[in-house]
This record gives sequence, structure tokens and C-alpha cells, in this order.
Amino acid sequence: MIQSFEAYVTAALFDRSGKAAFALGDGTVRFEDGAVVQAHDGAVLSACIHPSGEGLLTGGDDGRVVWSRASGPLEIASLRGKWIDSIAASAESKLIAFAAGRELHVRDVADPSFARTFQHEKTVAALAFDPKGRRIAVATYGGAWLWYARIADQKPTKLAWAGSHVAVAWSPDGKFIISAMQDNQLHGWRVADEKNMRMGGYPAKVKSLAFMSKGNLMATSGANGVVVWPFTGSTGPMGKQAAEVGYEESAVSTFVAGQPNGNWVAWGFDDGRVRACDLVGQKVLNLKEEKGPPITALSMTPDGKRVAWGDEDGAAGVAEI
Repeated sequence: MIQSFEAYVTAALFDRSGKAAFALGDGTVRFEDGAVVQAHDGAVLSACIHPSGEGLLTGGDDGRVVWSRASGPLEIASLRGKWIDSIAASAESKLIAFAAGRELHVRDVADPSFARTFQHEKTVAALAFDPKGRRIAVATYGGAWLWYARIADQKPTKLAWAGSHVAVAWSPDGKFIISAMQDNQLHGWRVADEKNMRMGGYPAKVKSLAFMSKGNLMATSGANGVVVWPFTGSTGPMGKQAAEVGYEESAVSTFVAGQPNGNWVAWGFDDGRVRACDLVGQKVLNLKEEKGPPITALSMTPDGKRVAWGDEDGAAGVAEI
């Protein structure tokens, strides 16, 4: 399935049912079965799967957070005049977190009256829940800040590292936090003792990272293929070398997706191609060989059998592995 939505693809995600949904720059959410929801009056800037596993949560440049299902949209929050640049949700804690400027907001899908707001010194660039959905890591200028999602009055743990941090992820065991930086490198911290991990050598900025293989591996974009870091043992990637899979001299990977409990990884290039590989067999599959605009969104079903992608100009598709 390949089609053109004629709007920037912000996210391509699979919900609990295994069906793909696409969040677009024209404010719509479009489902694989053909349903279209006008979620925002403006562009969708961020998206994730709802904690229930049904439909998408999106943040827009209209300041709204919206839950879109095939049946229609439901407004979760509204901050008029703000941009919702990042959003995350936890199926474990049923919490939703979203960023607007220097503020981090938290909501509870089971309690409409619950609301928390946490202030930062600089703009929030990205956020991620820990595996249990109790803590939130925020990527910002100068490092990552950690908050307990439900506690109103608290001082955050500040993991400092000079520079602009633009993406963030927790390892599935909760022991490590990894951020992508503006200057073509990753940085990591071991949560227990805040020990720093420098992870450099990238030819381009890392825009996407994904843990896979039960947390034993982490895949990233930002190179001529997909970069895979080992995360086994108590030291994670410290002192270890990354491997690069699917090297392509003429292109740079822009987005990656991994199978959480398996060995399949998929990635998209800045020339529009999409590939996948079983890291055990090392066989690379061409899921989309036609060249085009850069891939801006990518995801994989947990069973590793389907990949959804979207590009800068609005082309999108679902490929079978």
C-alpha cells in the first residue's frame, strides 16, 4: 500500500489492533482503513499511541492535544497560543505527557481532574516515560531532566551535559537514558549513578532511536545505514563499539524502528528508500526501493511483520516483511 496524502507525515504508527495510522501536517489523522479525522486546525507536530492502545494522541500548532479514533476526535487538553512539540503516553500508568515551550504537562486518562505542570529553564525538545510510566525524562538544552510524573511539588534530577539535546529514550530495563544531540552524537547516563556515556562518530544528526531485542540492542539513524549499539550487562554500551548495518554510500538514514522483543530493524533514508533487516540472519530487505523525499516517520509492529512509513511530501505506505 502506497498513497499520497499531500501533507508532511509527522508520524506513522501502529495501534494495538495492528492497523496503521498517519498524523499529518494538514492537521488530519488518517487510518489504514480509509477513515479520516480532522484533529487540528493547523499542523500535527507530535503523535503517539493512546495509553489504551486505540488510536492516536496528537499535539498541534493550535495548542491542542487530541485523541483520534476512526469514530472521531476527542480533545484532551488545550493551551491556546502554544505549540505542542512533543507528546508521550504510558500504557502502564495510563498517563499522558506533552510539552509546550518550557512546560511539561501531565494528564491521567482515568482522572480528568488530574493535571501537573513542570517548568524548565529552556525549551523542552523531547520527552519519554520510563518503562513503568512513573518518571519522565525531558531532553532540553544542557542535558536531561527527570520528573516523577504524579508528584506536584518536587525538584527534578538534572543529568547535565553541555549542548542541545533533541531526542530522549529510556532503556526498557529503566537503567539508562539516551539522548540525541544537535551536534551529530548521542549522550547517555546510567540512572543509578548518573555516569556519563559519550556515543559519537556519526556523520549526521541522529533524529531517531529505538530499543529492540528485549532491550539488548539500540538502533539509531544518522549514518549511511542503521547504527546498532549493544546494551547487555550492567554497563550498557560503555566501552563497546557500535555496528552499522545496511551501509549505503549515497544516503543517510533519517528514521529507525525496531522490534521490541525481536531482532528485526527497519530504517528510512534521506532519499526516500526504506529497508529492513533481521540482525540474526543479516539479510537486508528493500521495502521501498523507489527514491523520493526524505523519510520522516517509521514504525514496526511488535511481531516484526509490518512497517509503516511516511515522507516529507506526504507519500506514505505499509510494507509487509
